[in-house]
Amino acid sequence: MSVGIFDSGLGGLTVWSAVQRRLPDLAITYYADSAHAPYGVRTADDIHDLTRAAVNNMWDRGCDLVVLACNTASAAALRRMQEAGVPKGKRVLGVFVPLIEALTERNWGDNSPPREVAVKQVALFATPATVASRAFQRELAFRAIGVDVEAQACPGVVDAIEDGDMILAEAMVRSHVDALRRKMPKPQAAILGCTHYPLVQDAFQRALGEDVTVFSQADIVAESLADYLSRRPEMGAGGTSRMLTTGDPEQVSARATQFLRRPMTFTAA
Repeated sequence: MSVGIFDSGLGGLTVWSAVQRRLPDLAITYYADSAHAPYGVRTADDIHDLTRAAVNNMWDRGCDLVVLACNTASAAALRRMQEAGVPKGKRVLGVFVPLIEALTERNWGDNSPPREVAVKQVALFATPATVASRAFQRELAFRAIGVDVEAQACPGVVDAIEDGDMILAEAMVRSHVDALRRKMPKPQAAILGCTHYPLVQDAFQRALGEDVTVFSQADIVAESLADYLSRRPEMGAGGTSRMLTTGDPEQVSARATQFLRRPMTFTAA
């Protein structure tokens, strides 16, 4: 039995890396649906179907708990999958809620009514599909009132990062921040709503300015997962770690090595 981390491509490796640091003894199955990446430009139904097929595959491979380390999948598929029913003894979690809990300073599982929070002006940077889903705003409304969220779709950033073109990615970040500021001149906080974006977090911070608090997901999700597993120690016990991809393992391994700047070896899913 292992904990699964799913992403459409390599972005979820930022979460994988943070979880590995936080829980070094945990067996992790990382599953990249590289053959169908990127998800951020697909329809909601397409994203749901691809995510459900991948998660079912991971459950069949012995993962009790699967974390959708892909905001696009979390936005378009998670709720539908949970409402349709999850097999007994299995769990699927997303990456939005831990981020919102950090933003609103609420503990995991705090189901008290929404309340006023310190941050009133929030910029959300995400893929077009995540922005279109309004899932972040919906989840935030369960926990906080009086928060103005301005979402900025960032097409092209994921592709540039996956291609290893960080100069292009950082130029796109500056452009997207400029576009956001035309709509919300003075955000207090910024949410990087894509697991690829920690790799250009410094570029977002520079473009936004030091007075804007930037919330990035990897460490927040790792801490939330550690808390979850501490209350469910039977999940993730035993098992072996593995890196799987629906794409070309050699090509994905090379890109992942470049992506994390450490040797990575994927096998075919």
